[in-house]
Amino acid sequence: MSQLPVPALAVFALLGFGMTGTASAESPRSAVMKQCNIEANSRQLRGPDRQTFMRACLSSPAKRHLALSSQQRRMQYCNAQAKARRLVGSDRSRYVSRCLRAR
Repeated sequence: MSQLPVPALAVFALLGFGMTGTASAESPRSAVMKQCNIEANSRQLRGPDRQTFMRACLSSPAKRHLALSSQQRRMQYCNAQAKARRLVGSDRSRYVSRCLRAR
């Protein structure tokens, strides 16, 4: 009878080590999720913009920079329009400024 508790204790110890291995396997994903949430909060993203950002942020580290806020998308659009019109200098600045206010 004195031998029964020792194997039981060994089984519980092994189960305990197995659980810690599972918890550490989830940690990188949790860390990425936490970091993506912090970044989304700092950008004050809400609704569809936040969903788009979180999807891109969580998909892969290489794509995280592709998730743009609505303001960044407006800037990208207005800059592309100014480039297509071949505007430079103060003309470009005025055009982009008006474009951003209009959108």
